[in-house]
Amino acid sequence: MTLLVAILVLAVGTFSLRIAGPMMRTRFELPERAEKVLAAAAVVLLAALVATAALTDGHGAAGIARPAGVLVGGVLALRKAPFVLVVVAAAATAAGLRLLGVP
Repeated sequence: MTLLVAILVLAVGTFSLRIAGPMMRTRFELPERAEKVLAAAAVVLLAALVATAALTDGHGAAGIARPAGVLVGGVLALRKAPFVLVVVAAAATAAGLRLLGVP
């Protein structure tokens, strides 16, 4: 019974936090500078996530094949290539380099 109560409390808390953002958005107005900083922070956070995933494998370096694949995918994405092409080209680059024996 206590497990069910805990699940219900967590569900209500989660829903409350998720709905609070859109409901409070109209009550608070952020300065334009703060909005620009938040937008830049989102980009920096995403870039850090991509760099971490591309360059590390566990506690060590990922080698050369994975970062090369990410680089190919990033270049194609910047050139506005279709998403499927970006993913396939990045995977093919990493797989091809690994097939050739590049770590």
